[in-house]
Amino acid sequence: MPAKGKHRRPRSNSITRGFVAAGTGGAALALPLIAATGANAAEKAAPAAASSPVTQKAAEKVTKKATQAAAKKTGTKTYSVVSGDYLSKIADRENVRGGWQKLYADNREVVGGNPSLILPGMKLTIGAKAPAEAPAAPQAKAEAKPEVKPQAEAAAKQETSTVTGSGFSAPVPAGVTTPYRAAGGSWSSGYHTGVDFSASSGTPVKAVSSGTVVSAGWGGAYGNEVVIKHDDGRYSQYAHLSSLAVSSGQSVSGGTQIGLSGSTGNSTGPHLHFEIRTGPGYGSDVDPLAYLRGNGVSI
Repeated sequence: MPAKGKHRRPRSNSITRGFVAAGTGGAALALPLIAATGANAAEKAAPAAASSPVTQKAAEKVTKKATQAAAKKTGTKTYSVVSGDYLSKIADRENVRGGWQKLYADNREVVGGNPSLILPGMKLTIGAKAPAEAPAAPQAKAEAKPEVKPQAEAAAKQETSTVTGSGFSAPVPAGVTTPYRAAGGSWSSGYHTGVDFSASSGTPVKAVSSGTVVSAGWGGAYGNEVVIKHDDGRYSQYAHLSSLAVSSGQSVSGGTQIGLSGSTGNSTGPHLHFEIRTGPGYGSDVDPLAYLRGNGVSI
């Protein structure tokens, strides 16, 4: 009945609502899907990124093993020189086949032209060329037995029997080249405050009697030097050394090796400058030969 009929509420367009829902709901759904997709991609990419340091570490490990294998195969190693070392001593201790001559030949670029002059801190290669050497015949071993040692080692053995009954020793087994009190402009005091012994570079230098090392190190014009206070109150000085074998505060006996002769500091060539003093410093010198002779040392 039209007159009594109710006004019918217009229907909303289902298609439009569907689009709205799809537009709103779709956006809500789309965002998590995009985020999930990104996260999934990040997870897939992560193993590749994480594998980079692992790969690098593995490569370093392989390189290290290869280096160690190569060193083991060739029998090479590095030796760091310490105070008191000389080539024959190192060669004997490290069982270098061919002795100090082989050790010097393998490290000539490091050591330089003087095999007797090696300094603490030098890095020497031990056994660098060993694989290239042919096995030695029994006869060759017998011939090599009386191996020639550097002058430094020969002098060290010679000096073991030079200590007198009173416990005194000559500083080196050599003659005097420049006497005490020699006049000249070469010295700041106008005269020579000690005596010079004609010791070639690398000759072992001995403490002349028992005492305590007062100083051991660089002494300016004296180069590397050692000063020892002896039991009788006198001081001895040993200058121009190529290397030192003692340190300050150390106790020594007569004949103890304290270093190797050389030509460091203000020097015209290898020799040992030796002084006897009444005090530890320059300017308190007395006749060194008279002191040694008075204690039974023949010079």
